[in-house]
Amino acid sequence: MDESTTAAVADWAGCSVTTVTELDGGQVGSVHRVDLADGRRVVVKTAETDLRTEAKMLAHLRSVGELRVPEVYHVTPDLLVLEFVAGGSTISPAVERDLAERLAALHATDADRFGFPFDTLTGAYCQPNPWRDDWATFFGEERLSHAATRAREEGVLPAHLGERLTTLGDDLPGMLAHDPTPSLVHGDVWSANLLTDGETVRAFLDPACYYADPEVELAYAEWTGVAGDAFFERYRAVAGVAPGYDERRHVYRLYPLLTHVRHFGEAYLEPLDETLETLGY
Repeated sequence: MDESTTAAVADWAGCSVTTVTELDGGQVGSVHRVDLADGRRVVVKTAETDLRTEAKMLAHLRSVGELRVPEVYHVTPDLLVLEFVAGGSTISPAVERDLAERLAALHATDADRFGFPFDTLTGAYCQPNPWRDDWATFFGEERLSHAATRAREEGVLPAHLGERLTTLGDDLPGMLAHDPTPSLVHGDVWSANLLTDGETVRAFLDPACYYADPEVELAYAEWTGVAGDAFFERYRAVAGVAPGYDERRHVYRLYPLLTHVRHFGEAYLEPLDETLETLGY
């Protein structure tokens, strides 16, 4: 944490900074645990993206979705001060069951349409969230087409994959015809964004939220490895999963695969190609 950030934190806190410890901070910016002279301990995040967006997402999840997220103490475009929550990233069957219950409760928070009150972020990239009545249109245009177009412009998505995605996009109304309810999702549930005590989820970090088919959350959590058999057994018991999820999950994995292509490059082109093949494209 550089001197200017330390000074900004001290100015906000009204006391000096005593200890700074770097934490794992995801893919955007840097994250530090900061001990203050008055005994408080906080988390400080800096990034080139506007951190006010993350603060607003956390506030929405806390106040509307009642999800366990760190409290926001202070935010500017390039500085975010959060509540420190102790925990690790251990994913046990007990954690999976607790995760299932918390996500089922979050997904029960619904809206009249798909989208969000403002555009959000997934990592470094914008997620456009105009309100739409039709889920297939929203997912096709604001997720798959948007991400694929940006990836092509950035030179990381080969033309042949882009063409296959376009063909699949034309068929989305039939593939996503299960009439989902617009449900609030965290949007980026993986081990690094969960603070656990080995038994329960103590806090959710770094959201990319919007109102969506809740299956996008299930598919992503399954893909990242935090939602296994224990998770799905509990989630199905609490909230249920519509018939056809096993096929739709592959459709929903395309969006995080495109996002990972944009963030990390060609390592994710092969799984993107394989997922399209699985879907018949």
